[in-house]
Amino acid sequence: MIFLSSPSLDQLNSTSKNTMVSYLGIEFTKIGSDYIEATMPVDHRTKQPMGLLHGGANVVLAETLGSIAASLTIDLKKFSCVGLEINANHLKSVRDGKVRGVAKAIHLGRTTQVWEIKIFNEGDQLCCISRITMAILEKK
Repeated sequence: MIFLSSPSLDQLNSTSKNTMVSYLGIEFTKIGSDYIEATMPVDHRTKQPMGLLHGGANVVLAETLGSIAASLTIDLKKFSCVGLEINANHLKSVRDGKVRGVAKAIHLGRTTQVWEIKIFNEGDQLCCISRITMAILEKK
């Protein structure tokens, strides 16, 4: 288990109320020993004008997963984590349904973390792959 804390899915979802996360319909669905998973609907909130899932919505899902996952690996009384860099490769378009993102750690260092987030369509096809680098900051 890489996570220092293991909140329930209800706790994770309730902390997202009244944020972009809840507005876009992102819902945490699984926490494993080394991953965290969430879904996001492909609807009027997340589509671009051509009717496809907006690449920026993919990035919001990826950053949400990476940031929450990173925060679960640190002592939040002593440290905080913030995103330094994120990238995303959009591999397959999605027109409807839901997408599912899965975040797994690549590097868990003392001052930085790197997380890979894979986003799949309902047919379990890889649609987007993202990587986020998180800075781990000591609280003063």
